Amino acid sequence: MRRLSATLLRSFLQGLILISPIAVTAYLIIRVFDSVDSMIPYNLVPFMPRGIGVLVVVTLVTLIGYLGTRFFIGRWLFDSFAFVLQHTPGVKHLYSSLRDIITSFVGEKKKFNKPVWVCVSQSPETWRIGFMTQKDMTHFGMDDKVAVYMPHAYAISGWVILTDAINVKPVKDMTAAQAMKFAVSGGITTAEDEN
Repeated sequence: MRRLSATLLRSFLQGLILISPIAVTAYLIIRVFDSVDSMIPYNLVPFMPRGIGVLVVVTLVTLIGYLGTRFFIGRWLFDSFAFVLQHTPGVKHLYSSLRDIITSFVGEKKKFNKPVWVCVSQSPETWRIGFMTQKDMTHFGMDDKVAVYMPHAYAISGWVILTDAINVKPVKDMTAAQAMKFAVSGGITTAEDEN
């Protein structure tokens, strides 16, 4: 009975870990759309369909993205707002962390774009896939070391290791996206699966 209880509890906690990111993301998206939708005065415009908030949010985000990347004044406004956020006590840590995480995966300054194999054990020889994030660690007093981010399989987490540069070799015949998919899937996907 104790074994069954422990198994059920462990399964419940693992289920929470798996469902939580999806549930929180869905909740936040629904809240944003509902908030925008509630601002629309449907009683004044009776012919307007409910749920137009989704269209408003998508249009607004697209417009902001377009103006922020195509016109000098738009870029200047966003850079100025980002500067204020980066220098506001308390807010700066949250903002800079979120910005760094998001730009690591998407955008012009993607950080996880150099997939590498890392020898993590010599006997027996064991290799793991990761992404080179720093080629030079001398500013931390660690000459001849490199920083490699190694994602966990079936999770949105990972760790950063510092290893000798000689233990790292570039991944060939695999894009950064394929390498991330390979790592996160536990190695069960291959480049052929993409075709």
